[in-house]
Amino acid sequence: MKSGEKKAQVWIETVVYTLVALAIIGLFLTFAKPKIEEIQDKAIVEQSVTMLEDINSVILTIVQGGVGNQRIIEIGIKKGDLKIDSINNQIVFQMDGRYAYTEPGANGQDGSPVNVGNVIASTKKIGSLNEVTLISNYSNLYNITYQGGKDIKVLNKAPVAYKLMITNRGNIDISVI
Repeated sequence: MKSGEKKAQVWIETVVYTLVALAIIGLFLTFAKPKIEEIQDKAIVEQSVTMLEDINSVILTIVQGGVGNQRIIEIGIKKGDLKIDSINNQIVFQMDGRYAYTEPGANGQDGSPVNVGNVIASTKKIGSLNEVTLISNYSNLYNITYQGGKDIKVLNKAPVAYKLMITNRGNIDISVI
């Protein structure tokens, strides 16, 4: 072999090995990425259950403190939506992701609800994703209002934490400040 042919062969081998390595990395990411996303979604759902329990704890504290008592709580929403539904006296967290927190229902129906502390959890299968719904239901306990009225406020994911002021005015009033 001549010197020029050896250099060309080395370059061709280098390119082939690089392509093979990139193909292997691509295959690995194809299988690993969904699992990584599922683990991330699991962490977000578990943090959201804790967030709803924290809100419930604050509500219990201000109820015990009497009318005029108020607290401020910071909540971070990394994925999904938090809905303050004062019409139905509920606080609902909903998120689409790869993680199924509870057994999903068939054909896009909600699965059987599961109580996790004071939170009612259910999962719905939508295509390749799962819609996880977490509900804190206060309908038999407290009259929830949003900024003094019966309204639905949706808080979406945000890079900074929301500040909620929860006030006992004879009813439980929630405001975003």
